[in-house]
Amino acid sequence: MAAKLAGGGGSKFNIEQNSEINVTPFVDVMLVLLIIFMVAAPLATVSVHVTLPPAVAKPSPNPPKPIYISIQQNGDTFIGDTPTDLATLGSDLRKQIGKRDPTKERIFIRGDEEMEYKDFMGVMNALQDSGFYSVALIGQDTSRPGAE
Repeated sequence: MAAKLAGGGGSKFNIEQNSEINVTPFVDVMLVLLIIFMVAAPLATVSVHVTLPPAVAKPSPNPPKPIYISIQQNGDTFIGDTPTDLATLGSDLRKQIGKRDPTKERIFIRGDEEMEYKDFMGVMNALQDSGFYSVALIGQDTSRPGAE
């Protein structure tokens, strides 16, 4: 049996309430964390000294403005917003690109879904005859709602 060592009288089942917080476990945990961080902090720093050379890179030039050829349903052809025809398509494109190499220039073609195939092939043949070989076709993006 247990004996009551302190306090007033009363029965052996009378236990006084202890309203103090035991901070010993908290202090123990904090000291262990402090030691872990004190040991780990020097391992996280780089101890090898290296003198790095300066990076002096030239900024890359902006890509040229893309060139769009639009073919309407009735066969009318436009370079950007400027009307053109198959006979002058090559010379009009050369004016647009300036001194850039036409073999490396990408031309974007937009065509109405109701246009005739012969109009499209006429534009493609005029581009190849003029030395423009990099052609991209543009379609409507239906993967996003509201993309028109």
